[in-house]
Amino acid sequence: MEGELVVADWTPEEHHQAFPGVLNGGIIGALLDCHCNWTAAYHLMKAQGAESPPCTVTADYAIVLKRPTPMAGPVHLSAKPVDIQGDRVVVEGTLTAGGKVTATCRGTFVAVKEGHPAYHRW
Repeated sequence: MEGELVVADWTPEEHHQAFPGVLNGGIIGALLDCHCNWTAAYHLMKAQGAESPPCTVTADYAIVLKRPTPMAGPVHLSAKPVDIQGDRVVVEGTLTAGGKVTATCRGTFVAVKEGHPAYHRW
């Protein structure tokens, strides 16, 4: 955590590349979706004063691939909530590699209740 930002570093392996030296766009989408989802769950937990995060799912998300993401070294993920309304959180995230933002994400994540197929599946 860095203030409202939830941060993480992740190191790609050879099988994550789209072509030599460049991270696959689908992997980038999965990383940002997952990181933003956890960011939403964490901030909902804090907003509700709960002891553990609620189960959240992705309602929508959009990825912008700004430039090729190099495979060398770890990538840095950061995300923050921009709007919290009840059980929904809009989150914006970035993926940085080699000192440059290579991808961004904006998505809506929703807490689900018992009976939902994704409830406690992660």
